[in-house]
Amino acid sequence: MRNIDRWLGTGITLALTMVCKLQNIFRTHRAGPVKKILFVKPAEQGSTVLAHAAILRATKMVGRQNVYFLVFEENRFILDALDVIPGRNVICIKTDSLVSLVVSAMAAIRRMRSLELDSAVDMEFFARASAIFTYLSGAVRRVGFHSYAGDGPYRGNLMTHRLVYNPHIHTAQSFEVMVEALNHPAELFPAFGMPAPALSRSALPTFTPQADEIAAVRSMIRELTGQAQPPPMILLNANCSDLLPLRRWDRHKYVQLAQRLLVRYPAVYIAFTGAPNEQALVEHLVLEVGSERCFSLAGRTTLRQLLIVYAAAEVLVTNDSGPAHFATLTPIDVITLFGPETPRLFAAPCERSHVIWAGTVCSPCVNAYNNRQLTCRNNLCMQLISVDEVYDKVCAVFDRRVENHSNGMQAAI
Repeated sequence: MRNIDRWLGTGITLALTMVCKLQNIFRTHRAGPVKKILFVKPAEQGSTVLAHAAILRATKMVGRQNVYFLVFEENRFILDALDVIPGRNVICIKTDSLVSLVVSAMAAIRRMRSLELDSAVDMEFFARASAIFTYLSGAVRRVGFHSYAGDGPYRGNLMTHRLVYNPHIHTAQSFEVMVEALNHPAELFPAFGMPAPALSRSALPTFTPQADEIAAVRSMIRELTGQAQPPPMILLNANCSDLLPLRRWDRHKYVQLAQRLLVRYPAVYIAFTGAPNEQALVEHLVLEVGSERCFSLAGRTTLRQLLIVYAAAEVLVTNDSGPAHFATLTPIDVITLFGPETPRLFAAPCERSHVIWAGTVCSPCVNAYNNRQLTCRNNLCMQLISVDEVYDKVCAVFDRRVENHSNGMQAAI
């Protein structure tokens, strides 16, 4: 998809930029008030969670029913879990095949244009595909990051409100700034005197499952643990198929961590989570741990059921990936291992979110300016995170939770 975005997207954005310039020559009317807002954020479930405050800001501006979202179909579930806009306002693009991608993309463009949108916010940093969809939405007011002096990949000149990407403010703050930019004249930018909004402006909603979903998860946990009630659980997300392999923590370290935790906490069960395509690898890790109190959930749950599992557990250990963010919709404590990206921009702004970061001088090497291209092949930033360090953090967090009896969601399921 990155290659398609680079080689095909560059040509399309260049051609559309020419069309846009011609349109601007003959356009005589000015954009009216903001009435309907479209967010374009096809990929990354975690970033969608970080966009929660920005979406709330948009709903306050134009009303919940007038906010729309363009997303890849596999990422839709997080919008449903956030429940900030009506489900019918989510426009999905399928990516299971090239034919599905093309057909559903064309359908999405027709749907967007039929809505007569006046405003669109491109929440990708420098992706060309999102800029193309933002322009083709038909919105006359378009907000997005622009590469003014080559400080980012070229993606044409398709935005009316062209913002400079600021790598010194959190991603959630950047998203809110983009929404606020809709209320200001396009000619104002790139200068923008708005102070960065506070990260704690709006709390994330708590995921509320249906009764039948809770029953199904209870039954699954009972079957896997042999316990009548959900036992204390610590979850490990080894992320065996991460799209950014440099973000992985060594799988054998997860095995060592699990073994040490099982020794320290005789009543605790360890569950490895993962996607369906990770099932075989995760089950192999469980065999390496070699305990009846360790089991695999990889491929066994839907994403909604996975949120219920999070709510039933005490601690999740994961690398910087989607689960680190959407787990914050539940009461679980999340320990996130950062490496090639920085927690200063991407850590979940939540009091139950804990970060471990080696902070090597070469990190972060993956960023918006290089379009998250991977040049390093030796992720020392992750290798330098020791089992001891993660073990100590998990124990501290787990012991505090037990002491405070802060396990309200588990009691409910």
